[in-house]
Amino acid sequence: MSPLAADIRIIEARPDHIRQIAARMRAADRDEVFAASGRSPLSALTFSYRHSSQAWTALFDGRPEVMWGVGDINILTGIGAPWLLGTDAVEKNFRGFLRISKDWPAQLLSRYRLLRNFVDARNTISLRWLEWLGFRLFEPVEINGHPFRLFEMGEADV
Repeated sequence: MSPLAADIRIIEARPDHIRQIAARMRAADRDEVFAASGRSPLSALTFSYRHSSQAWTALFDGRPEVMWGVGDINILTGIGAPWLLGTDAVEKNFRGFLRISKDWPAQLLSRYRLLRNFVDARNTISLRWLEWLGFRLFEPVEINGHPFRLFEMGEADV
């Protein structure tokens, strides 16, 4: 690791992380949550955290920078909705972020048979990351007047 690389640790998400990340949320994530739901960064993170069966925070040099989790779409059929919202620290430390995130889909698929959600079609960095993780991306659909792409991954994809 270079001296400029952040020390990244994953911990269980806590409510006190929400305000810290929301205050510095990266523009693409702010735009996405507003387009999808009309929510502010604080409201979107609070909602996502409260509606998740599991949630984690990545600390970069001890500071909460990224929160993600998965909520139940249909617990009976094993479908979960993964989500992630973060700050610009993700892009500034992309190599470290890729390293820590590569195993997330397999970990989530140990609980769910299918992971599915939508991503803003304008969020090019998130689209590339989802493809890198192995998610299938579908053609854009309109949600609240904005283009979004369904992404999904099943047990057979890992």
